[in-house]
Amino acid sequence: MTTTVLELREVSKVYGAGPAQVTALRSVNLSVRGGELVAVMGPSGSGKSSLLTIAGSLEEPTSGQVLVMGADLTHLSPNDQARLRRRRIGYVFQDFNLLAGFTAIENVAVPLELDGVSAKAAHAAGMKALAELGMTGRAQHFPDELSGGERQRVAIARAVVGDRMLLLADEPTGALDSVNAGAVMQLMLTICRRGVAGVVVTHDAQLASCTDRVVFLQDGQVIDRTQASSGPGSLLADGAGR
Repeated sequence: MTTTVLELREVSKVYGAGPAQVTALRSVNLSVRGGELVAVMGPSGSGKSSLLTIAGSLEEPTSGQVLVMGADLTHLSPNDQARLRRRRIGYVFQDFNLLAGFTAIENVAVPLELDGVSAKAAHAAGMKALAELGMTGRAQHFPDELSGGERQRVAIARAVVGDRMLLLADEPTGALDSVNAGAVMQLMLTICRRGVAGVVVTHDAQLASCTDRVVFLQDGQVIDRTQASSGPGSLLADGAGR
């Protein structure tokens, strides 16, 4: 039986107080298994980004439970949460969020080094991650020497290096053209098929169609859940990303 990697139970998130109070999430339930890529869609302000940051332990819910690999985040100390993020959770940002003064391999290796892994071992793991994404030849290049698609591949490699089990991506294709966007989504699906659980926020219905499931949010609530209409990998079948 496939392991449940991420589980949100009745998660709500409220920002502010009084007249300025905003409810971003309302009693959201979500479960994602290893090997599965789930898309989250919804209009602006529907709570998509809040769901992702809470799932990634970057924010705490106002109420409810968040479990990653069976560990209830609300029961972990700040240090233990930080350790869980470094070791088990990978986050892919829309704007790549690479360190400009670091080469591609240095960007990928830095999370491991921050976790106490030796520079040699971190470099080896980083090169393996880059190789799996076809970026070995660009390992010594700086971010401003890479194309948008290449920078996103580096960001994904950094998110999955080591023993990460949960991959979270916030509009990872927003800055890419359609060919690179399809390639990035297919890469994420391939990574998830190795046992990683993935959640991707996207506004693009065509890209969402290559995931396993789509969850729709509106006003902080889940209003619908559906299997992706075209089935996993449909973009690749259509030739995207080649």
